[in-house]
Amino acid sequence: MTAPLSGLRVFDLTRILAGPTATQLLGDLGAEVIKIERPGQGDDTRKWGPPFVPGADGEDTTESAYYLSANRNKRSVTIDIAKPEGQELARELIGFCDILVENFKVGGLAKYGLGYDDLKDRYPGLIYCSITGFGQTGPYAPRAGYDYLAQGMGGIMSLTGEPEGEPVKVGVGIADIMCGMYAVSAILAALHYRGMTGQGQHIDLGLLDSQVAWLTYEGLNYLTSGQVPKRQGSEHPNIVPYKVMPCADGYFILAVGNDRQFARFCEFAGCPELAEDPRFQTNAERVRNREALYEILPEITRQMTQKHWVEGLADLAVPAGPVNTLDQVFADPQVMQREMKISMPYPGSKNGKVDLIGNPIKFSETPVEYRFAPPRAGQDSDAILEELLDIGPEKRAQLRGKGII
Repeated sequence: MTAPLSGLRVFDLTRILAGPTATQLLGDLGAEVIKIERPGQGDDTRKWGPPFVPGADGEDTTESAYYLSANRNKRSVTIDIAKPEGQELARELIGFCDILVENFKVGGLAKYGLGYDDLKDRYPGLIYCSITGFGQTGPYAPRAGYDYLAQGMGGIMSLTGEPEGEPVKVGVGIADIMCGMYAVSAILAALHYRGMTGQGQHIDLGLLDSQVAWLTYEGLNYLTSGQVPKRQGSEHPNIVPYKVMPCADGYFILAVGNDRQFARFCEFAGCPELAEDPRFQTNAERVRNREALYEILPEITRQMTQKHWVEGLADLAVPAGPVNTLDQVFADPQVMQREMKISMPYPGSKNGKVDLIGNPIKFSETPVEYRFAPPRAGQDSDAILEELLDIGPEKRAQLRGKGII
């Protein structure tokens, strides 16, 4: 069975999270991804633990869970691109690739002769994607950029957290991850353009730009009204009731999206008069009177259990759900049925395998393929250098002796 991007090859000069997220997704879709790493070092995130993969000998391996999260379906080659021989080796391998993804600082690869301007004439069909903190232009372009900075500068932290608390970052590196997702969309569009014209191009992505882009409706709330949105905890700025609510044994999420759902909720909760109250009849009025409604509802929802609310409201098509911890997430029958937890062979690990998070895309004709577990640094150097460049054992030994690979 052919994956949608089979036949394409990616030269992956990324590390940490944004770039590896993009190249992992390309790999899941069938592209061959060659991950280039520093000899003796590898991707920085290999050491970002604990936790590390438990080893078969009872000791932890040197591969962190963080690294495993974004490096499936790749093959690893170690090349020292700081050395002229390594640079030429890289350029030769790029000649066999359709896509190059990198997240060096602006100008970082140009000093090695591997910038876009260095390669575009030699490889006119190459799609070259650069991911940086602030993009290739603008006053902040030279700065190093990190997810945390992007979340703060891009406004999402000002919207996250309790109203009286301090700004809070999202619990995962969402600015990195979303930038990686935008990168994949851009690469696929560039592939389509190349298919029509034969011409490659440079894609310029910045974490801050991506963060600003996915402010979406909160950004438009400000641009439309001129009013700066404030933190509202788990509430929604434009929908009420839409909140974590207390119940007899904890909490549940109530996410009423329209007036019909609110009426059904009120009927089920035994307070049908609230749906007739002029302050709460329409969503617009509920938003204006959110404080009054949220003073009333907790006393009602505390009377019953989470199961009562979640299952009962689901039967009425009123959105409601639990707030799961991660053990509950991966034990959830829906998550299990959708294969969002997968296992892949991993020699040297305690159980001979590692558990990973699955890809959420479900194709009818070209399913996602899990071909390679996240590689150890340089584990595929010999195979790829021989396959693509016909470099035999003697030459590889010489390159290793010089620290090139």
